This record gives sequence, structure tokens and C-alpha cells, in this order.
Amino acid sequence: MNYSNLIRIALKALQRNKFRAFLTMLGIIIGVASVIAMLAIGQGSKKSIQDQISTMGANMVMVMPASQQRGGIQFGRANMRSLTLDDVKAITEGCELISAISPEVRSSGQVIYGNKNWPTSIYGTTPQYLEVRKLSVTQGRCFTDREVKTMSKVCLIGQTVVEELFEDTNPIGQVVRFGNIPLKVVGVLSEKGQSGFGQDQDDLIIAPFTTVQKRILAITWVNGIFMSAVNEDKSEEAINQVTAILRKTHKLKPSDANDFNIMAQSEILKTFNSVSEMLTTLLGAIAGISLLVGGIGIMNIMYVSVTERTREIGLRMAVGGKGRHILIQFLIESILLSVTGGIIGILLGTLAAHVVGSVMKWPIVIQTQSLVLSFLVCSAIGIFFGWYPAKKAANLNPIDALPSIEEILH
Repeated sequence: MNYSNLIRIALKALQRNKFRAFLTMLGIIIGVASVIAMLAIGQGSKKSIQDQISTMGANMVMVMPASQQRGGIQFGRANMRSLTLDDVKAITEGCELISAISPEVRSSGQVIYGNKNWPTSIYGTTPQYLEVRKLSVTQGRCFTDREVKTMSKVCLIGQTVVEELFEDTNPIGQVVRFGNIPLKVVGVLSEKGQSGFGQDQDDLIIAPFTTVQKRILAITWVNGIFMSAVNEDKSEEAINQVTAILRKTHKLKPSDANDFNIMAQSEILKTFNSVSEMLTTLLGAIAGISLLVGGIGIMNIMYVSVTERTREIGLRMAVGGKGRHILIQFLIESILLSVTGGIIGILLGTLAAHVVGSVMKWPIVIQTQSLVLSFLVCSAIGIFFGWYPAKKAANLNPIDALPSIEEILH
């Protein structure tokens, strides 16, 4: 008996109980579809976070004041004054691994134009800030270093501010008011959309840091220092250099803790990638339980099939059928059930992932390796869970399996 005959016999056996075969495959279909959809959503989320962080500058290095504790009271970072323009100057002169650097001061409040107002955030920076944060001007121009030195009342605005205040009016040359300070709009920033953390990256105003620092906040320190390493691979080395420079300018002893926090964007990316991978694996594992349940369902049905077809098995063995032929036939039936269910599950899972992505506006990434892996797992399930029932069928005694004379006459 050749394999083509065994496959035909297996197909006829399944066709005799189509609905039962479908119910048997249902566990595999649901399991595979769940795994494909979950992995697609997980990988899509990971890629979205990577893209969002990359748009903010993968080689960006940030320095923020560290929170401090005095007299048992914990002070927030916003009240810390550990960073100054002297730090910016020291880093600029002493760190050759930094290609661009800008101090940052920030505040939030109402921006007003005519009879309209909008709550937003204002960032005081230098022109190099745009290079560090991967921002660009789509209309007008950026303010200049001279305007920074002279504390000029000029600003750049994001697309959200444009939509809320100006509608169809050209914002270039218009004057908005932040608090009591009038600011002339000299440029509009290109649209960036929402970040991976749900923050609107277009809801902002950028002005010379001296203007925000002196005219709006009336402070002498800065809230942060933003830098670009010469490349992403040098970020860690740049952090070490900047740390050494700041410890020296802050006159910290070897036993003193840093009064600042420093991190690279690449470190944040690695952290989120790690979390995303863990969550994707968890989702895939939970969905994979359905595959196990589907495999048990196949084993159960194959046991029932062996019991129902005892006479058929006895007759075939009586006319010369070998045990291995019986074994292979039942294995083929099991594999056909699991592989067919797997293919349907892959198609259903792909469709479900695209539907979820379209309805929920989530990014979806379906990897070829996940499809191939699902197919291989289905084949393995068919062999693993079909082996024991098939072995039981192959080991039946032909004498015991054959019908009795009374059963034949009846």
C-alpha cells in the first residue's frame, strides 16, 4: 500500500464525519488565529515605540536635575537648581563626543491670540535644540543665536497650536501672548503627531531660552540639558564624559551621589523593547494554550475514531494490511486535521489582526517567521497528539478486531 492510497483513505474517513472533523479543528483554528493576531499586535506596538523614539533622536542624551532629600523631605526635580549655563558651557568645551547641545527651560500656561486661547507648554531653547530633537520648520524660520542673546520675543509654534488659534490665518508674523509676554511667531514646526506615550508632540511653543528664563520664569538655572552624541554607538561613552564633567563642575566628592540624572535615548529604547518583547511573549503564550487544548481535542477524537473503526482495522489487517500502514493512516488523519486547522487559523488570524489594526488604529506587523512557526507547530501537534491513538490502532489483534459470525449474520 502506497502513501497516496493511505491519504485517500484518510480523507474519506474524515469526509464521513465532516462536522466532527470541523469541531476537532476548531481548537487549532482558534489557537493559531489568536497567536498570529497577538504577535502581530505585539510586534506592531514594538515597532511603533521604536519609530516614535527614533523620531526624537536615537542618539539624544538628556541631563535632568536629580530629586534630593533634605531633613527627611523629598524634593521634586522641578524645584532643583543643580543645572546651570556653566554646565552647558563646560560640556560644550570638554566633551568631543557631543555634536549639538541646548539648555531647556519650560513652563505651561495659556497662549492667547485675539479672542482665542489654548493651554500649552512653552520650551525655552537654542536653535540647536531642533537638531537634537529632530524637529524642523515647515513655515517661516527658526530664531537665531543673536535673538537668544538679546532675549527677543519670538517663537516657533506646533501644528496643534496653529489649528487651535489661527485656523485659516497665516500665523507667520502674528503676535501671540503667553502669560503677559507677547511673542511674534517667526516659524511653524513640521507635524510629528502623537508619541508612543500618547503625548501630542505638536502642542508646544519653542522660544529663545533667555526669553523664557528671564522674562517668563525669572530664574537663573535650567530645567534640563539636551545633547546629541556624534552617533548612537558613542552614546554610552558620551554619558561617561558628561558625568565626569558635571561632577567636576558641581564639585562633588567621590563619595557624593550625583545631583543630576543622565540618560540616553538608546537606553530608553532598549528598556521599552525589553518590556514589549516580554509582553508579546506573554500574549503569545496565553494564546498558545488554545493550541494545546486543540491538540488534546485531536487526541480525543482519534481515540473515538479508533474505537469506532475497530472492525475496519481488523478486516484490513486480515487481508494483509501491516501495522505500520494502520499507524500511518491514523497519523495522516491527525496531521490533516491539525494542518488544515492551522492554515485556516493563519488566514483568520491575519484577517483579525488587520481588522483590529484598522478599527482600533493600532500598528500591526505580521512577521513571516510567526506564520511559518505556526504551521510547523500545527504539524508537530498533529504528530504528537495523533501518535498514541494511531499506535493503539496499529497494535490491535486482528482476531479481536474482526467481527464475530453473529455480528456478520446480524
